[in-house]
Amino acid sequence: MTKWFLEEVLPHEPDLRAWLRSRFPGNCDVDDVVQESYLRLWTARRGSPVACARAYLFTTARNVALGLFRRPAIFSPLGSDDPAPARMAQEEADVAEQVCRRQETTFLLAAIDGLPERCREIFILRKLHSVPQREIATRLRLSERTVEAQVARGSRRVADHLQRRGVTRSGASERKHA
Repeated sequence: MTKWFLEEVLPHEPDLRAWLRSRFPGNCDVDDVVQESYLRLWTARRGSPVACARAYLFTTARNVALGLFRRPAIFSPLGSDDPAPARMAQEEADVAEQVCRRQETTFLLAAIDGLPERCREIFILRKLHSVPQREIATRLRLSERTVEAQVARGSRRVADHLQRRGVTRSGASERKHA
């Protein structure tokens, strides 16, 4: 788990600190937010795999920082009329999800690019363009069985590629967690 943290989480610290300073200027102790975010991520990782460490880290940091805004409003006798924290929460609600989706798309495209040429061509026609299997076979002068086998082979390779990068879990692991 230490190796995972060093390789998958720690490299994002400079970006996280910069992001926190830009989103919460002067309103939060960046060191405290980063440390609390690491602790929460570490604890979550112990319970189950984290598919996208960067997205989880940024989402957690945002929640920790917003929590700092909420505490003074709860304990202050005057309360807080500042709408900035709520506005920032709305604006940044999907930033981690967008980062994760972008990373997953990059991994998917890399997996497809890594397929053998003919397999890639068939996989793209079938899976991305939804061309019927029979039409692909006719177009490429192949048997339908060959097209079916190439689609299956491509799907398996893409799934393996995504699993190795932590984007998806293995079938056994998914069944266990379902």
